[in-house]
Amino acid sequence: MNWSNPFNCLSDLTSLRRRFISRPVFKLMQRALPKMSQTEREALEAGNTWWDAELFSGKPNWSVLQDCPAAKFTTEEQAFINGEVETLCAMLDDWDITHHRHDLPPAVWAYIKQHKFCGMIIPKRYNGLAFSECAHSEVVMKIASRSSTAAVTVMVPNSLGPAKLLLAYGTERQKDYYLPRLAIGQEIPAFALTGPHAGSDASAMPDTGVVCRSLFEGKEKVLGIRLNWEKRYITLGPVATVLGLAFKLYDPKHLLGDQENIGITVALIPTNTPGVSIGRRHNPLDSAFQNGPNWGKDVFIPMDWIIGGAAQVGNGWKMLMQCLATGRAVSLPALSVAAAKYTCRNTGAYARIRKQFNLPIGEFEGIAEVLARIAGETYLLDAARSVTAAALDNGQKPAVISAIIKYELTERMRRIVNDGMDIQGGSGICLGPKNTLGRLYQIIPVAITVEGANILTRSMMIFGQGAIRCHPFVQQEMAALTLDNPEQTLQQFDAVLFKHIAFMMRNMGNGVWYALSNARFASVPGDLQTQRYYRQIARLSAAFALVTDVALLTLGGTLKRKESISGRFADVLSNLYLCSCVLKHYQNQGNLAEDAPLMHWACQQSLNRAGQSMLAIFHKLPSKSLPWLLRGLLFPFGNPTAPPSDVLAQQVAAILLHDSPARDRLTQGIYINQNPEDATGKIEVAFKAVLAAAPVEAKIHQAQKLKQLAKGLDSVNLQAAVTKGIITGDEAQLLEIASQARLGVITVDDFSASLQ
Repeated sequence: MNWSNPFNCLSDLTSLRRRFISRPVFKLMQRALPKMSQTEREALEAGNTWWDAELFSGKPNWSVLQDCPAAKFTTEEQAFINGEVETLCAMLDDWDITHHRHDLPPAVWAYIKQHKFCGMIIPKRYNGLAFSECAHSEVVMKIASRSSTAAVTVMVPNSLGPAKLLLAYGTERQKDYYLPRLAIGQEIPAFALTGPHAGSDASAMPDTGVVCRSLFEGKEKVLGIRLNWEKRYITLGPVATVLGLAFKLYDPKHLLGDQENIGITVALIPTNTPGVSIGRRHNPLDSAFQNGPNWGKDVFIPMDWIIGGAAQVGNGWKMLMQCLATGRAVSLPALSVAAAKYTCRNTGAYARIRKQFNLPIGEFEGIAEVLARIAGETYLLDAARSVTAAALDNGQKPAVISAIIKYELTERMRRIVNDGMDIQGGSGICLGPKNTLGRLYQIIPVAITVEGANILTRSMMIFGQGAIRCHPFVQQEMAALTLDNPEQTLQQFDAVLFKHIAFMMRNMGNGVWYALSNARFASVPGDLQTQRYYRQIARLSAAFALVTDVALLTLGGTLKRKESISGRFADVLSNLYLCSCVLKHYQNQGNLAEDAPLMHWACQQSLNRAGQSMLAIFHKLPSKSLPWLLRGLLFPFGNPTAPPSDVLAQQVAAILLHDSPARDRLTQGIYINQNPEDATGKIEVAFKAVLAAAPVEAKIHQAQKLKQLAKGLDSVNLQAAVTKGIITGDEAQLLEIASQARLGVITVDDFSASLQ
């Protein structure tokens, strides 16, 4: 080594580093990393990263989150939500739709088409509404709080239909023809991807198209595709007029070029095309939305029916990944939050209306604990929905985050509705027009299953994609491994590797320091109410980033198959994202003191879950000594965040039991009416009547304690209370009204014995 020239010295050190460190690691990674399929590569390239990448960094740049604008609506959007959406909701009778018609009434279909509900994402130049993602989410949420069938009918054309694909990839001729027709419902779209033999595994898709020439519309030797397919679970399929179809395209005669296996391709096919069969229906848990199978036998289509024309053959999977990830971040989260807010408002009111042992059942500690979970989780869900929608409107297309909120919001919604059923008991399980919760409970698995089953979303998508997409160096290292020039490959890999090592050392230092200080000195945004939660996010982010690298280092390519470990990592990342959204949402709403209990509950619950999952990872890693060492360094005192306390739970539960601005903000955006003949309107009326009568009831109970009145609230006792001057005649009337309203809410449906 030449020490006389410092530049030569540095060069020699770099050479030694590459020879003895980088080259062995390079060979190790080449052996360890699994081969990536084309569909996996295109999935990773779809969309972009946002706050998820900051959480992976171990040192989040808080301005990325803080600078995202709050969700807001234009004057036109707000008028539509207050006007057309409100009118549509008033037209919907979910019991009639589900149990009698098994479809939307013709007047509802006509109203949806007339007012362009299916054209929310379509620009105005194509006669659409051109709504933001925030407005799109708000519209779907409000409709879903009234009828899941109507919500799905509106949701699919705006999130899973061909309109997104046409806007991104369609030819001008395709856009000019289809988009105006889709906007006004002249065309009803469905998207056919899933088949009997290929659900999540698109590479196994057996549906095929073969390039050929054939007679078409009187013209001979038209260049096109001969299609054969079988699809199922296709929403709006039975009523669709145009089908977006994904299939594998082959060109055995090389009519398009040298490539025989062209790959997944997407085409738009009118459903009246010869050979296409639709119209049969599935029955997804007795839901009324249109869903069914379709198939095609020797269907010939011209090349210009491919979305984007012949130039887009073979690009179908990339097109789908780029466009549909956004829909996943809008549609199902909106449905989930609608169910959560609906349960909050109605079950919370029911817990105040319903009495046992002369007390509202919501005042029992056990039920209050469950009410707190319902309210706190709902606040968290709405925060994630609104913050993510705002990020989409701000130009983000975060595919990993879309998977997070699809999984987390549908799973947490399931728990919320289950909790509501536990509280409502018999009134929840007896189906009928008066039941506000039974149908919601029945259709929970639909949201869990569609757009990627939740088990796979958690165990494969969130961390499996996130570890590569969001990590600051892994993707660069993988790219370096594929270079053709050996010397250039090693040089590039060496540069990235040592940045990665420095990254790990930084996170190790931060993680240990945060563990010893409980992140007390971390520089974070927020105020006295929220800074402790920002600090815990910083702490867990540093630990998460470091342990991710350790897992990648020790497991390599096998991490892809270690779904149990991957699921725990997904839980950490998901809960850190959700807690971040809660803090941002609380800030966006003005840091209101009345909402502070909800914010505290949601932050403590999500951070506690993140900590639990981090600790569980150490038990899952195959190496024993290194995980225990890391646990001792990063979590010497165990989980840094305790779950919400009983005192906090009581404060949160109280929000649902009282008519207050905090309760209204928590349930804002769902359909609310005061019609005493409507199931939910009846609860609204009774809730207000019971609260109005509460002070009078207190006077009666006090008189009973003093032996001035006999026990009970019957008419004789009320008359005695008026006669003795304990209450006035008007106050007695309040009690009568409340009693009748209470009876109306707790009464359940019954039917003739012949109705089985």
